[in-house]
Amino acid sequence: MKFRLDYIPKQVCQKVVSERLKEMRIAFSFNALGHLVVETEVSPALLTEINKALAPYGISLSETGKNDIVNDIKKAVEELVYSGDMRKFTTSVYLSKKLGYSYSYLSNLFSEETYTSIENFIILRKIEYAKRLIIAGDMSLTEIAFKLDYSSVAHLSGQFKKVTGLTPTAFLRILEKRNLKTKNL
Repeated sequence: MKFRLDYIPKQVCQKVVSERLKEMRIAFSFNALGHLVVETEVSPALLTEINKALAPYGISLSETGKNDIVNDIKKAVEELVYSGDMRKFTTSVYLSKKLGYSYSYLSNLFSEETYTSIENFIILRKIEYAKRLIIAGDMSLTEIAFKLDYSSVAHLSGQFKKVTGLTPTAFLRILEKRNLKTKNL
């Protein structure tokens, strides 16, 4: 008889890593993104020892680079914006808990690597999402402003214009004109 293996790779990997590190008496945890966080300093010799213990399972550890962290910040921001939970969390607390670093470290690293702030990146993501919601046409500007945690439609409109050069209403009118032209062709 043949069987198909059904498994979740991330869970299997974390289970193996957990078992091996516990055997080695190494204090660790996994952050919300599934990254391994070792509580003590990892010398090159200890990293080699850990990798030897994990090698039979096809697992190896490598240090998280700055680009990895920046990409994790971007993913976490997009999750927050698109989840509709903007009102439930402050960005700094959300990112710190999700990524396992202090917000000041994340903020400085993000600015250093991208030449913009996390706050500006959030605004850009929110405006992109607002565009999608406007195009979908299922929500009023008031509902969109509320969903994206703007204090008012005026606040949303101001940021929208600052980013796109258009008000949300002008953006919608341009889309409608394009649709009319396309239909008439």
